[in-house]
Amino acid sequence: MLLAIHPKLPMRDKNITLKFYLENLGFERADVHDYDGYLMLKKDQIELHFFEYRDINVDENDGQVYIRTDAIKDIYASLLDNQVAIHPNGALQNKPWGQLEFSILDPDNNLITFGQAV
Repeated sequence: MLLAIHPKLPMRDKNITLKFYLENLGFERADVHDYDGYLMLKKDQIELHFFEYRDINVDENDGQVYIRTDAIKDIYASLLDNQVAIHPNGALQNKPWGQLEFSILDPDNNLITFGQAV
């Protein structure tokens, strides 16, 4: 039986990634110990893990994660209030596949998409 999934995304600087997700997205630390080159964050029922990749070319980073939610408008408004940039092609909109979605980029150019069934 599969119980959960924890996507692993690249990060260049642990402190920058930690600050972005804590301050802008309301995540908290999921790791008990501070692991060198690794970070685990959680919010509600999900976890995101990050591995250090200092030399990543962010323009070529294809890291992506899709997060389903039941409060997409609240999350979107919160990000706007916190002046988090919405992806230029990812404004809140209804998609043909029955989802209301928007996307942001984190400091390492990982695409974070939020979606809610409509």
